[in-house]
Amino acid sequence: MVLKTCHFPSVIRDLYFLRMGQLCGRCMQLLRDFVAFVQRMSSDLMHGIKECLTLISKCSCLKQNRSKSRQLYKPILQPHERVTAQEFLQHIETGFEMSPPGKDPLEALRTLAFSENAGLQQSAALYYLHMSQHMNIPLPVEHLEPFYALLRSADLEVQQMSSLSLVNFLLEGHKSNREAIGAAQGVTPLLSLANSYDPRVQQNAVGAILNLTQSEKIQQVLCKEGAVPVLALLLESPDPEVQYYSCAALSNVAANVQHHEAMLRHGNRFLLRTLISLLSSSVDKVSSQACVCLRNLATSVDIQAEMVAEDILPKLLSLLASGSKDVRCASIALLWILSQHPHNQDTLACAELLQSLGMLLSAYKTDPVIVGHTACIIKNLSLSKNIQRIIESPCVEGLLQTMLSTDTQEDSLRYVTSCLAELAKQEGATLHMVQWMDEPLTKCLVRLAGQLEHTEPSFQAASIIQHMIGHEKMILLLKRHIGEIQDYLKNFLTHQEIRFQQLGISTFCRLREDPEFSLVFRKSQMAKLLEQVRQQTEETQELLRAAICQDDS
Repeated sequence: MVLKTCHFPSVIRDLYFLRMGQLCGRCMQLLRDFVAFVQRMSSDLMHGIKECLTLISKCSCLKQNRSKSRQLYKPILQPHERVTAQEFLQHIETGFEMSPPGKDPLEALRTLAFSENAGLQQSAALYYLHMSQHMNIPLPVEHLEPFYALLRSADLEVQQMSSLSLVNFLLEGHKSNREAIGAAQGVTPLLSLANSYDPRVQQNAVGAILNLTQSEKIQQVLCKEGAVPVLALLLESPDPEVQYYSCAALSNVAANVQHHEAMLRHGNRFLLRTLISLLSSSVDKVSSQACVCLRNLATSVDIQAEMVAEDILPKLLSLLASGSKDVRCASIALLWILSQHPHNQDTLACAELLQSLGMLLSAYKTDPVIVGHTACIIKNLSLSKNIQRIIESPCVEGLLQTMLSTDTQEDSLRYVTSCLAELAKQEGATLHMVQWMDEPLTKCLVRLAGQLEHTEPSFQAASIIQHMIGHEKMILLLKRHIGEIQDYLKNFLTHQEIRFQQLGISTFCRLREDPEFSLVFRKSQMAKLLEQVRQQTEETQELLRAAICQDDS
């Protein structure tokens, strides 16, 4: 703008000389006046600028700044430091064989670490970095003091190298390092470095804190030194690595219930709300770790209710459809925890969630984590008022088909059969289950009821059969397996647990109503077994009556 203003009068002057022969006297006068006006304006403007700059240049603030810059302290390399650095370098080149230095080199290392010269500090930091990467032994205690000095350095390169060294020292297998470094004087500089503006330093510092949280003893120190608010704020970092490390560290701390009160009291549940917002992260490992941390925190009924009140369900529904196995498993595990609270069940038993659970069973029927947690959630939601929603979803079909793909030895089968047995208590669900029954499913149920090694799946499978016996389709399917049914009923009648005996008797009574089953039972030893059970029951009743009479007297 200044340049254009300064050259503007000359442009008008040129125009004036070029066109003066074409202008009348009046216009020529107007043009002369305009040129004079512009020249005065330009002159006044330039004078004003010069005057302003002159006043600024004479101000004492500029003189003070120049004086400070001239007097700024720069560390001078002392003669003994120069000698120490040379000797230490010679030790590294000639005598360093993956073992900590002796007494003299250690003193040299201390000199370098506590120096005010950034170059010497960098040499010491480089030594620790090399040590952390190549020495598979605990860091000696005498090395901690100079190491702490490097962590407090103001030099960025020293911060980067020393924080990375700390991460390496704290890796799995170096428990003694965690115990030593985790003292308060080691935690304090770490928390400062976690707030660094340099992404490498910040990542290294938070990664080191994560490694420290593997020790319950060090968790106490971290919480006392104020690590939780620092980590909670770092959850909002734009760096996904920092978010992940912070979230993982908080997950480790949250695994210990005694820290929950301290973790949740800061800033009106700031941590809880931030973790829920991270469920929407586009980085899979961040959203997955947020689920883990929330799951560890959701040990009380009140916290579970708060999570559901924060509208967590839509975010979890999105995670259930994730292409990442870790994300799916973490979100389904959190849903399982939330579904245990009765006050949450009305909110969770919605068509969208039940639809998602059924789809999960269909798509991942061989995944024990998905199958087991999904079955537990459906069981928790299988109240009578929710049965119709469950029937209308693909959950029942998914559970039945899962039995065909699940190995008997897997715990997930126990959860599936337990869920189906609970649903079978509701007549509407039983009728729906019968509609899906076919020969492979019937054979699977009878086989499960007859196996003896795994008690719970055996009992639950027999319970499902017992509830479906009243339907003609089921009787026709069961007639193909009369021999196997008779075998497992004999085992139940002679079982030591009363619940097996009772289930065996009730199943026998319902099957005997069918002529074909009744004929087979009469030809077998079932009547003799029933008589034995009756006698045992009567003997037990007599003993109980005698015991009660003695107690009353």
